[in-house]
Amino acid sequence: MMDETHAPILEVRDLAVTYGGVVQALRGVDITVGEGSVVALLGSNGAGKTTLLRTLSGTLKLHKGRVESGEVRYRGSSLKGRDPARCVADGLVQVPEGRRIFSRLTVEENLKAGGLGAKDKSTRAPAQERVYDLFPVLADRRTQRAGLLSGGEQQMLAIGRGLMAGPKLLLLDEPSLGLAPRIIGQIGEVIREINRQGTSVLLVEQNATMALGVADTAFVLDVGKVSLQGPAVELAQSDAVQRLYLGHGAEETEAAAPRAGTRKTLARWKA
Repeated sequence: MMDETHAPILEVRDLAVTYGGVVQALRGVDITVGEGSVVALLGSNGAGKTTLLRTLSGTLKLHKGRVESGEVRYRGSSLKGRDPARCVADGLVQVPEGRRIFSRLTVEENLKAGGLGAKDKSTRAPAQERVYDLFPVLADRRTQRAGLLSGGEQQMLAIGRGLMAGPKLLLLDEPSLGLAPRIIGQIGEVIREINRQGTSVLLVEQNATMALGVADTAFVLDVGKVSLQGPAVELAQSDAVQRLYLGHGAEETEAAAPRAGTRKTLARWKA
């Protein structure tokens, strides 16, 4: 179910994906991301979330995966056969799970590496200023090696590196993984600010409290299929989501993000 106020920037229809032609990772998945929206994709480990992102970003073949059937359309055009570099150049940018920054390079060098995929070289300087405006701590540490940053700062750098390519649709894979609740809350605020500035976001998360707090619409993947979908505020109140994702430990992350349906102003990133 898509927010009717948003035309689709991404449409996934009846998508089936296997690994090695044997392991069925996705089965008949339908997902839509509206232009200018934040869509959350929830699910436990092994549900197929990362497989979907690999399909969208053109990296599925690198992991020996194969699309068996279905269609994926980005900005009205099929993604079939599109390689990762072309996806980035077309504004479809993934920030992978686990940050994967270049630890021996400085903050600024990491950001410059992220800008290499941008079509227009003249956009790199404004993109870098955008990143430093979102994350002042990165500006303060631009000459520091990335490996010496804290976990939260490294996640901000990973997101900033993705923004350097000027994405129209940003794919975020588990950005809250391994972070403290306070930092998760700041991540949520940053995602909303990125969206407010005009970038659509597909947020893959296990932290349902944060994800549903910032998303307009949400989908739940269960063993490779969409089991629930709808407005994030409604899913956050549903019995199934409460039981599966917002039960044990929900109190610990209650302050981790703006509540669904709210729009918080960005609090400046602090170390």
